[in-house]
Amino acid sequence: MTDPVSWLMIEPGWKVYAADGGEIGAVDEVAGDDGHDIFDGLAIATSAISRPRYVPAEQVGRIEEGAVRLTITREQAEALGEYREPATSAEIEPDSKGGAGEAIASDVREVEAKAFAPIERHEHPMNVWRRIAFFFRRMVR
Repeated sequence: MTDPVSWLMIEPGWKVYAADGGEIGAVDEVAGDDGHDIFDGLAIATSAISRPRYVPAEQVGRIEEGAVRLTITREQAEALGEYREPATSAEIEPDSKGGAGEAIASDVREVEAKAFAPIERHEHPMNVWRRIAFFFRRMVR
């Protein structure tokens, strides 16, 4: 058995194993905030055509170079919910009590925020083309 590594090392394509050691699939995407060292979980692809499943960080047991071992069985992994990419968000600065120039600048910031980083209230499903690309990349390795 190899030495454990940080969740920050996980890359798409790493193999994912169930608690009994059987291979479940491969890492499709890592969910977390590396700036604050917060690991949320993984999106795992169990086949080339199925949608990725979301594995919460609490169900990730051991992370090794090239492999992630879960604390759940294959059946439990297959029953996991579909992974959805997080919605984007924007932070709009509050209006200040300045003059007319400040009010115009505030309005411009608000319009820019809505145009360039809109707040979305829904989640996006994973792109099927990306999963197919990962599938073929695994076949070549």
